[in-house]
Amino acid sequence: MKELVIRTASEHDAAALLEIYAPYVQNTAVTFEYDVPDEAEFASRIRRTLARYPYLVAERDGEPVGYAYAGAFKSRAAYDWSVETSIYLKTDCRRQGAGTQLYLALEQALRAQGILNMNACIAYPEREDEYLTRDSVRFHEKLGFRMVGRFHDCGCKFGRWYSMVWMEKLLGEHPADPAPIIPYSPIAR
Repeated sequence: MKELVIRTASEHDAAALLEIYAPYVQNTAVTFEYDVPDEAEFASRIRRTLARYPYLVAERDGEPVGYAYAGAFKSRAAYDWSVETSIYLKTDCRRQGAGTQLYLALEQALRAQGILNMNACIAYPEREDEYLTRDSVRFHEKLGFRMVGRFHDCGCKFGRWYSMVWMEKLLGEHPADPAPIIPYSPIAR
């Protein structure tokens, strides 16, 4: 297997990353988004994220095979040390280690910023079906996340109701007067 390279995304990656994301929108309940965004919207999402947080791309032979990013957990200042994370891989690149490497790189970037909590909001089926499994929960558990909450039947896609679960990973001590968050510093190729 070829070496995986992880770097910071740019707006120029929008088309390639959208190709990874679109099947999740069209064929799964992994995302509750109904319509695939256009390339301009996707580029805008990358730009807005990079204004404060990491947005990483994993490549093999110069071809993106996945991406992961962090965003604000909530907008209030008291939440500055917490983020919500997301990850998407090409469907034929799952279970090959790329997701783990990508998420560990994301965690490292977040630690460097002074982020203390990684939170993942994950679509969750009562029973696994052709649109949604519990693979994402198992992936996060493997990386040290723990289950902290559940919203029952809160999203409807493909005529079925799905729940959402929250998982978290604490990255460090939580002092009474935490240092301000350091701006994200891009990872070069």
